[in-house]
Amino acid sequence: MSPVQIRVLVLHASAAFGGASKSLVELLGGIARDDVHVTVLCPRGAAAQRFRGAGMEVVEVAGLSQFDNTRISFYRGLRWIVVLREIALLPATLWALWRLRDRSFDLVHANEITLAPVGVLAKIILRLPLVVHVRSLQRSAARLRTRWLFHLIRGYTDAVIAIDEGVRRSLPPDLSVRVIHNTLAARGHPPERGPAPRLRVGFVGNFLPSKGIEEFIQAARLCRDRALPVEFIIAGDNTREVGGLRGLLLGMLGFARDLRSELEQYVKAERLEHMVHFTGFVDDVAAIYARLDVLCFTTHLDAPGRPVIEAAFFGVPSIVSVREPQPDTIVHGETGLCIASADPVLIADAIERLARNPEERARLGQGARRLARQNFDPEQNAAAMLAVYRKVASTPGPSPVR
Repeated sequence: MSPVQIRVLVLHASAAFGGASKSLVELLGGIARDDVHVTVLCPRGAAAQRFRGAGMEVVEVAGLSQFDNTRISFYRGLRWIVVLREIALLPATLWALWRLRDRSFDLVHANEITLAPVGVLAKIILRLPLVVHVRSLQRSAARLRTRWLFHLIRGYTDAVIAIDEGVRRSLPPDLSVRVIHNTLAARGHPPERGPAPRLRVGFVGNFLPSKGIEEFIQAARLCRDRALPVEFIIAGDNTREVGGLRGLLLGMLGFARDLRSELEQYVKAERLEHMVHFTGFVDDVAAIYARLDVLCFTTHLDAPGRPVIEAAFFGVPSIVSVREPQPDTIVHGETGLCIASADPVLIADAIERLARNPEERARLGQGARRLARQNFDPEQNAAAMLAVYRKVASTPGPSPVR
């Protein structure tokens, strides 16, 4: 007798199609539809379109309130204004959950820890167990807001998933956490890379200051000044429209920048057009990594991101800014190079090392591919997620904290 299909309600807050939405599509896409039916509650946008394209049911909402206490984007200074937006979205969030009361689900899956409070509301309103996916590093537990968040998670969640050991280490050691790595759909063999006149170094991702894109471009100038034969390929774009009155207001408050234009102006002013190339957003990961010899994921996040693993599947080593690398994602000197911070000088130094040592570059690429196959296998990780769903759906949840 085959297991009963599990009906999952996923909470996803971002309208843009980014790492979290892409990882969700690929992870749950590896589970047979006979085993899991997925309904995603999310805002209208590119992510919702991708969810539908992957065969998921989508319920659109004006927005979902979040509580952002991640290490990079926690509330401070002007960022406290963001809380007003979350409060404004709360009625739409509650109404959306209330309208789902007559639907039949087995569990709620919050696709990032920032949605944990809304996940708790969903648990209470819909009377369902709750799974919280943690995709970002958390602040120190000594902080009052962090202690409150972890107290909420201990009291109301039925399972906590971390995407890697680095994220797991940022959570309380006494919290029961299952590490399930992101599933990647990358397939095929590393592209053939014949001798090239210049080392091809790439940035892949959305244009955000926290992603280190500005430092990456500044490193290009340093490489030019050192007369290194390097080409910089930038695959990505702004995360939102920055024109009009709304864009102007957000820009004045420091919440939106037209980084694409700023970067292009910098490239022109520094006369880097011959070595820096913007491709825009590239959906076909194989196509972009076929053009790269090295990936730079030198962000302010202090953690390897999805592009590092994508590149690894194609035998492309990475330069990553991470102070304490964990061996499940990157091993310094074996699968890539780790630097202490997103400093343009450190980035340029690492690029120069790999530009002058093609044998080391090839060895690192081979090591990266082995690690990716070991930890990010689609079937292995999809099976692990399905096991969590089955356990949570069949087990009564914890009593609410009093």
